[in-house]
Amino acid sequence: MPNRLRHMKLGFRTSVITLFVSIVLVVGLSLVYLSFARVTSIIRSAAGTFIDKVAESAAGRIDAQFKDVRDCVEVLTSLPSVREARVDNPAINVITAMLRNNNQLFNLYMGYDDGTFLEVDVIDRAGRAFRDKLAPPADAVYRQFVIRKTGEDGERAAKVVFLSRTLAPIAERSVPVDYDPRERPWYRDASHPDAGILTDPYIFFASGEPGYTLRIPIGEGRTGVVAGDILLSDADAILRDQRLGRSGSAFLFNDADRIVAHPRMSALIEAPTSEGATVTLPRLSTVYKSGIPAAVRAWRTGGAAQQFFEGDDHRIYVASFRSIETAGSAYLHVAVFAPLDEFFSTVLAQRQFLFLMALGFVLAALPPVFWLGSMLSRSIRAIAVETDRIQRFEPGDTLARGSFIREIDDLGRSVSTMRKVVETFSSFVPKRLVQQLIETGTPLGLGGVRREVTIMFTDVADFTALTEHASPERVMSYASSYFAVLSDAIMSNRGTVDKFIGDAVMALWNAPVEDPDHVINACNAIVACQQATGELNQRFARDNWPAYRTRYGLHVGTVVVGNIGSADRMNYTVLGASVNLAARLESLNKTYGTVVLVSESIKQRAETRFLFRSVDQISPKGFAAKFPVFELRGKRETADPAELEFCRAWEVAYSALSMAPPALVFEQLDRFLQTYPDDSVARYHVENLKHRANEKVTAGVRAHGRGG
Repeated sequence: MPNRLRHMKLGFRTSVITLFVSIVLVVGLSLVYLSFARVTSIIRSAAGTFIDKVAESAAGRIDAQFKDVRDCVEVLTSLPSVREARVDNPAINVITAMLRNNNQLFNLYMGYDDGTFLEVDVIDRAGRAFRDKLAPPADAVYRQFVIRKTGEDGERAAKVVFLSRTLAPIAERSVPVDYDPRERPWYRDASHPDAGILTDPYIFFASGEPGYTLRIPIGEGRTGVVAGDILLSDADAILRDQRLGRSGSAFLFNDADRIVAHPRMSALIEAPTSEGATVTLPRLSTVYKSGIPAAVRAWRTGGAAQQFFEGDDHRIYVASFRSIETAGSAYLHVAVFAPLDEFFSTVLAQRQFLFLMALGFVLAALPPVFWLGSMLSRSIRAIAVETDRIQRFEPGDTLARGSFIREIDDLGRSVSTMRKVVETFSSFVPKRLVQQLIETGTPLGLGGVRREVTIMFTDVADFTALTEHASPERVMSYASSYFAVLSDAIMSNRGTVDKFIGDAVMALWNAPVEDPDHVINACNAIVACQQATGELNQRFARDNWPAYRTRYGLHVGTVVVGNIGSADRMNYTVLGASVNLAARLESLNKTYGTVVLVSESIKQRAETRFLFRSVDQISPKGFAAKFPVFELRGKRETADPAELEFCRAWEVAYSALSMAPPALVFEQLDRFLQTYPDDSVARYHVENLKHRANEKVTAGVRAHGRGG
C-alpha cells in the first residue's frame, strides 16, 4: 500500500481537504494513517541510505588504514638499506617519518633470514601499560629494538635504544635475545604464494595486545620481510565511532564467517596470553542467531549490499555490507545494521494517540478542517520533500521544520539531525582516495582509465657531483630528509607521490583522488616545495652539506591511470605522452638555466593565481607540433613590483623573437640584459641567435666558394 501511494499524482494537501470534507470520519482517519505510512516509507528509505553511507564510510576508513600501512611497508621494501639489512640512521629516519604521518601505525619493523631484526615503536600508541612495561625515560617517544648477528655460529645480540621526538638517543640497554623474527606468524608464511599481505589476528610480542600485521616480503637483496602492526583495538574504535543509535552496531567479518573486529570484541573472544598465539575469532552464527547470518548469505549470493531482515529480537533491521579491498586474500567485510524503529520511534509511539485525537477532532471541530488540513499537509509535505532531498544528497536547509504539532515538530528535528549526520558522514566518502586508498574505489586488478592528470617531475641539479665523495650513510640521511620535505609539501597540497626515481620525484594530481583544482594545487605544491627545500638547505649549510637545487617540470593532460605490472606485483601509475612531456620540461631547465618550466595548458589554467613568463617554443621528441614553454615565477599575490616589472619587460623582449628582424631582436635583448644581466633565459636566446647568424654566414661563404 505505501508503495502504491508513493506513485499517486494527487497532491497531499488537496487529498486531505477534499476527503475530509467528503467523508468526515472515515476518510479523515485514513488520511492520518496514510500520512504516517508515507513518512514511515520515506524514513525507511532514508534510513537505508544513511546505513549505506555509514558502511561506506567505515569501510573507507578501515581500507585507508590498511592502505596507508601497505604504502609505508612498500616504500620501506624499496630502500637500499632495508634490502641490504643495514639497520642504519637513514632507515630509522624514514620509519619514524612514516610513524609520525600515520597515526594508525603502532610500529614498523623488518626481519631477515639470519635472525637480524629492526623494530621502531611509537611508545604511547599501545597504551599506558606498554610504556609501564618498557619503563623508558620520561621524554622518550620512540623505541628502537635491534637484533644483530654477532658471529658465524649464529649468535645474536640485542639492544633497545630510546629516542626523543627529534630522534636523539636518550638511553640504550642491552637485552636478552628472546625474540626470533623467523618464528613469528608475520614472517613464517609471508613468502608463500597464497599468503596475503594481512595476517590473521594474533598477540603481538611487543605490546601483548591482539592485532593484525601487514607484511610484504623484500623483493630484492636479502631475504626478509617488512611489516607494520595495526592494533585490533584501532579497528574496534573505528566501528564504535559509527553513530547507530542505541541498538545499532558495526563489525568486521571474513569469508569464513568469523567476526574479526567488533565494538564489544573483548567480550566476544578469549584472547590467549602467550605472545604470538592466534586469536580465536567468534563465529557469526554464535553472536547473531538468525537475522544477520541470513542477510550476509543473501548479500553473498548476489543480493543488494543493503538488506532488510528480522533480527533475533523480532525487530526489523536495515543492514549494509562493504568489502575491504586492501585486505586482499584476508577477505574482510564491514557490516553495519540498525533497527528501523529507532529512526522513527517517536512517530510510531504517537500513532495511536493521534488516531484518537483525530477522531475527536473530526467529530467536534469540522469548521477548522480546511485550516488544519492545510497546516498538517504543508508541514508533512515539507518534511517529506526534505527527506527526499536527503536521500538524493541534495543541498538543503539544516534548520529543523517547526510545527505546533509536537510529533511533526519532533519529526522535523529528527530529519534535520539526520541531514547533519548524513552530510557529516558523506564528507568521509571517497571522492577519490584515500580516498580507497583505499577510499578511491580504485580496483586492485590490472587495468586503467583515461583521466586528466597534472604531472610533476623534479630533479636535483648535479646530484652525483654533490654526493660522489660523501659516505653512503650521509648521502642516504640527507636524501631521506630531502624526500621527506618534498613529500610533505606535495601531499599537503592534495598531490600523490607516484615514485622516487633516484634523486627525482614523480607526483600526480587528480589521481587517484579526484581534485577539480588539481592544476592550482600542483602549482601551490611547487611553491611549497621551493620554500621547504630552501629551509632545508639552510640546515644543510649548518651541517656543512651542499645545498640541493631542485628543478621542476609541470604539465596537465589526459593519460591512462591505473595498475600496471603483473598479477602479483602491481604499480599504480600513469602512462601517456603527457608524462613524457612533463619529464622533458624538467630536463629543459638545464638548457635555459631555469628552475620551474610548465606547459601552456598549465599557464592558461593558473595564470590568474600565479606569475609566468614565456621561455621558448620547443619540439619534444615524439611530438609533431611545437609547444610554448613558460617559467613559473611564483604566486601573484606575493609578487613584488620589481618581479612584475621583470616579467613585463621580458615579454616585450620575447615578443620580438617571433615578429622582429634579427637586428631589432638583438637590440631588445641587449636592452633587457642591461637591466637584468644575470637572466639565463635572455642569455640563452642571445647565444642562440648568434649561433644561427654564424651558421648563415658560414653557409653563405661556402655557397660563394662553390660559385667562384
